[in-house]
Amino acid sequence: MPSGRMSWNWVLLLAVALVMSGCCGMHCKQKARVQCDKCGMRGAAMAAPMTADQAAERHDLLYVCNCGPECKCNTVSTKPGKCACGQPLVPYHVVKVEGDEALLCTCGADCKCAIDPADNTKCGCGKEVKRVSLKGTGIFFCNCGGSCFCNTVADQPGQCKCGMPLKKAD
Repeated sequence: MPSGRMSWNWVLLLAVALVMSGCCGMHCKQKARVQCDKCGMRGAAMAAPMTADQAAERHDLLYVCNCGPECKCNTVSTKPGKCACGQPLVPYHVVKVEGDEALLCTCGADCKCAIDPADNTKCGCGKEVKRVSLKGTGIFFCNCGGSCFCNTVADQPGQCKCGMPLKKAD
């Protein structure tokens, strides 16, 4: 019987170690030793920031001007670049499309969260959702049913993962 008890102790110890090391791997985005802002734990992160090639493969990213509320340039693109006011465009991921407005998570391109079900003005991570008008951008987007969670955007016509043709924002 002692060997059975010993094996359960090892299983318990392994489970605790996995739980303790896994939190930062799920929430943190840097390789350095950091403190997780979700749970306060400290540890080494497991996820590396997204590369340019990985960003190019994604169809849920928009690059937008982020110079502040006083900026009226409303630059939106499906590719990295500079906005009309000269600032670099910031990549955000689309969490929803309502009509011709994209709702973006402000955590950045690496984030994979969704709209908070308890507060639709925030992401699941607690950050504010940024609303961006797609009117006049020429960007193609999925808008199945007028309010869409497919989150697909593109710079050319095509088909969404849901099977619907992408609509052009004129």
